[in-house]
Amino acid sequence: MWAAKVDPRELGETVLLTDGGLETSLVFLDGMELPGFAAFPLLDDASGLTRLDDYFRQYLDIAERNGVGFVLDTPTWRANLDWGEKLGYPREALASINSRAVLHARTLAEPYVVRGMAVLVNGVIGPRGDGYRPDALMTICEAEDYHCDQVTAFRNAGADMISAVTMNYTNEAVGIACAAMSVGLPLVISFTVETDGRLPSGESLQEAIELVDDETDGAPAYFMINCAHPSHFEEVLGDNARWVNRIRGVRANASTKSHAELDEATELDPGDPADLGRRYRAMRDRYKHISVLGGCCGTDCRHIKAICEACL
Repeated sequence: MWAAKVDPRELGETVLLTDGGLETSLVFLDGMELPGFAAFPLLDDASGLTRLDDYFRQYLDIAERNGVGFVLDTPTWRANLDWGEKLGYPREALASINSRAVLHARTLAEPYVVRGMAVLVNGVIGPRGDGYRPDALMTICEAEDYHCDQVTAFRNAGADMISAVTMNYTNEAVGIACAAMSVGLPLVISFTVETDGRLPSGESLQEAIELVDDETDGAPAYFMINCAHPSHFEEVLGDNARWVNRIRGVRANASTKSHAELDEATELDPGDPADLGRRYRAMRDRYKHISVLGGCCGTDCRHIKAICEACL
């Protein structure tokens, strides 16, 4: 018996977990080499698939033990045209690997779903350029055209939703939203911010969320913040503002360091998992609608367990 599916557009205060920092865990904890910081090539061989399964099962198990649902990401943050070309994947190969990523996630999720757990298979889209810097700037139309292949591959393979993560300027986020609307897939937009709580482009979170909503008639199911420590954005979130109520998820970094510092780091900064859990609890106490809880760079099972202990 398959569990009832959670519609991301009707999330309310339903708690869903995510994983932590996939790429940082593979590189710094497992000692793997990921050229271009790309995990999607692991889908091309048996050992890579096993490693991805082992990684995600840890988090699925945490969610199952805590009686909550899970947003299961595809490892496709870098699986776009520019990064694919750098890594030797032409356009047709990228379409195939994006589709296979969804099918693999569905297979991984199936035993948990059969046991009654809600799992959303989430096609992940990253920025065209660097995650920390707004380079390779595009117009909205250019961004829609650029990302449409990946969005279409996710739709054709049966993804439940897509998430554009580590977005660092608004035009690209709007373009991805338009591409998702064109194929009828629920969409989440996740922005990253600097230590001052503003996007790397200089836009405020409020400006970014309101602009995306204005340009798309409120198309995103919800917004998230990822790849920043809570101390970087806690102070910019006000109370009861409509734009704040559109933020349903947080996937924070373990470290309080800036993006520039993290970019130059040769060792992982795991931060303080217990403190991170307390910060999530404070956010949940203040904003009950922030209910998609997970991690980003530097986080692992310790952090997700701490978040569960503090919040659930």
